[in-house]
Amino acid sequence: MFKLTSLNLNGIRSATSKGVESWMAATRPDCICVQEVKAQAPDMANRFERLADLQGHFHFAQKKGYSGVGVYTRHEPSDIVVGYGSEEFDAEGRYVELRFDTPARKLSIISAYFPSGSSGEERQQAKFRFLAEFHPHLMRLKAEREFILCGDINIAHQQIDLKNWRSNQKNSGFLPEERAWMTKLLHTTDEGGGIIDVYRQLQPTATDTAYTWWSNRGQAYANNVGWRLDYHLATPTLAALARTESIYKGEKFSDHAPITVDYEFRL
Repeated sequence: MFKLTSLNLNGIRSATSKGVESWMAATRPDCICVQEVKAQAPDMANRFERLADLQGHFHFAQKKGYSGVGVYTRHEPSDIVVGYGSEEFDAEGRYVELRFDTPARKLSIISAYFPSGSSGEERQQAKFRFLAEFHPHLMRLKAEREFILCGDINIAHQQIDLKNWRSNQKNSGFLPEERAWMTKLLHTTDEGGGIIDVYRQLQPTATDTAYTWWSNRGQAYANNVGWRLDYHLATPTLAALARTESIYKGEKFSDHAPITVDYEFRL
């Protein structure tokens, strides 16, 4: 089995202080995709380049203390792609792709952090620009290779993906345009699509147990007023190999929970 985890750390210093490295050592994922590292290369080299015997590979934001993604892995990649070729968003540290290619297979594990539009209209428009760029990138990638993209997508796709969907229909993360983008990505059409939401493939009707993020306001976590924002998005061949999923809530390393899927293949 190939065990793959995704977790928005909300700061690697914070998450490690709350025990995430011990949890990684205990659960032993083959790869863990992380988002919101909120650190720079010198910080990682001094302390966080390796965690729980996993080697990290990163895409850092130019702005200090902001964004940043990584993949920690037990396996040596054949290639590492940092950024997806965006003039605007590669400066924000949102994409790292590890390739594990053999003569028989081209396979990528991607950690991605989609922009949030919750801070205001300017960032919402940036989020729409990101989505417009990112769909064709994924379609080009899908035409060339198999991949699993793990990340904080910052979109709840369906009503069952958040607790209070009625009151959030005009809020970033559940806007009609964002949900339509997800539908376009997941449904096969003449324009592409055909990516699989792996959690929903395994748990098509789960509601309260599906959430991966909770606001720090009020008693959202205690009352499980959550959103499903963290995904495994896979090409169909790899998605068909997904066997089990779990969202870990036994400890709280971040405002997000780690989501793990076991796939029936090995690197």
